[in-house]
Amino acid sequence: MVIKNAYYVKGAASYSQCIVSDLPQIAVAGKSNVGKSSLINYLVNDGKLARTSKLPGRTRLINYFLINEGREHEFFLADLPGYGFAKVADAEKLKWADLLENYLAKEQMLKHVFFLVDIRHDPTKDDVTMYNYLFHNNVPFTIVATKADKLPKSQVKNRCRAIANFLKVGADNVIPISSLNKTGKEAVLAKIEQILTAHNGSIHTNDAADE
Repeated sequence: MVIKNAYYVKGAASYSQCIVSDLPQIAVAGKSNVGKSSLINYLVNDGKLARTSKLPGRTRLINYFLINEGREHEFFLADLPGYGFAKVADAEKLKWADLLENYLAKEQMLKHVFFLVDIRHDPTKDDVTMYNYLFHNNVPFTIVATKADKLPKSQVKNRCRAIANFLKVGADNVIPISSLNKTGKEAVLAKIEQILTAHNGSIHTNDAADE
């Protein structure tokens, strides 16, 4: 999987503003300041595409990026609002939660979620809530353990196993990544290619059945 181009398209503050398209969507979810914007910028080789900030809670919209426009593996990457930031007003938290829940429950073109957690710590209560929502609503997801550069290399695999055990998933469903050390990108891109290949295959199968 090679990403040749990427463009910011729009931000949606409510589900009614979400993009309507027949292109597949892959979402990036995680708590505030877990590194969602850094991951997106790393994947697309553009350090400025997604806004990064040292202030948690800045992503208040679903931000859409069009990836590989005009190519075989064309899709939207959706950066979801970060959760778990204590200094946000309760009304704002409820608004974000409503946007997240509506998107995850209703978006028919959502094919997968990259669920980000901080590799240095066990998942938070909010992380567990997100995990439970994805699991119980049959939303396909892969856990991406960010900030792997903050640990010695010898501890990365052990922390991935610990996170996998905590969330009761297979260890191969946790991908460690570091945009600083340039590691983990190929594994994420390979997963994206697998997702999009399966989606395109299902389209062709349905087309053949309709003939």
